Amino acid sequence: MFRVLKTEGRARRGEFTCAHGTVQTPVFMNVGTQGAIKGAVSALDLKEIGCQVELSNTYHLHLRPGDEVVRQLGGLHKFMGWDGPILTDSGGFQVFSLAGLRKIKEEGVTFASHIDGRRIFMGPEESMRIQSNLGSDIAMAFDECVENPATYEYAKASCERTLRWLERCVTEHGRLNALPDTVNPAQMLFGINQGATFADLRVWHMKEIAKLDCDGYAIGGLAVGEPTQVMYDIIDAVEPHMPADKPRYLMGVGTPSNIIEAVARGVDFFDCVMPARNARHAKLFTWSGALNIKNEKYKLDDRPIDPGCGCPVCRHFSRAYLRHLFVAGEMLAMRLAVLHNLWFYNELAARIRQALDGGEFAAFRAEYAQKLTGQL
Repeated sequence: MFRVLKTEGRARRGEFTCAHGTVQTPVFMNVGTQGAIKGAVSALDLKEIGCQVELSNTYHLHLRPGDEVVRQLGGLHKFMGWDGPILTDSGGFQVFSLAGLRKIKEEGVTFASHIDGRRIFMGPEESMRIQSNLGSDIAMAFDECVENPATYEYAKASCERTLRWLERCVTEHGRLNALPDTVNPAQMLFGINQGATFADLRVWHMKEIAKLDCDGYAIGGLAVGEPTQVMYDIIDAVEPHMPADKPRYLMGVGTPSNIIEAVARGVDFFDCVMPARNARHAKLFTWSGALNIKNEKYKLDDRPIDPGCGCPVCRHFSRAYLRHLFVAGEMLAMRLAVLHNLWFYNELAARIRQALDGGEFAAFRAEYAQKLTGQL
């Protein structure tokens, strides 16, 4: 399922195999919240821009079109026309992001739908059933993402509850996979480490969830407002207690520099809405730093976004044309910008893998970790 091919320091070069293919790690997963990348990007586009894993949102697909609908149509792979690996998050992040619309109890969480206000209940069993209906390759355990800063007492109680929820997820996930009509009987389950910014809670929780022998483990509840160095410190604290033979996933992270630094700390999987969201607001990533394509200085610039980029946008269009599309309010602006940024993130992961293969990751980190935080 997962094997580490090579290491450099704590950085790992690996290979992960699931029902819909083999993934080379470290990997950046492209976020298609509702079965599509925001910005008019389809599954066919994902193939062209080097995506290995697509990530969709359990909560949103449960609301629209409904996970039962997706199941009746053959599962999420068939529904969206993507034949590669898919990871679905558990809905637990909505516990955090919909704080004003939910109530948490031991059984699970009651939400008010952000669409029409109707009451929705989701607990570990419901989350597992929804993800089973979607037929993803990796299902994420149902957890609570605690707001930072949190009190120690609340974070501790939440950690303990998330552990109990994971035990229920493991039981229900096993039951669902064994059913004769399950969409994807080879679906895997990843547990999620929580504990806010308290290193002792994080370590305790990681040790406990590791005992449940999930298919992989994620670090959740970071990149939600805490200082970057605090995030790195938490990874440093947790990583030694994560099973070395299982994939490690840092949820919702992050900037190009964050990814490089987290790889150096032993992380294998990443996802973030940032590249697509920034693209839709005209912020584009290059190997020399980020740029705002709407700036006046690009009005007559006939160069590609990044002269060193091989994406379909840089191969065919100029900075001047992209700036024109944004200024004119053309939908094509967002589509092209998203394609470029996702290519960049997928290429970043590919170059990290190449550097690890060649024993040159330390040099790659030294050259790019700081450089990619800059602005053009």
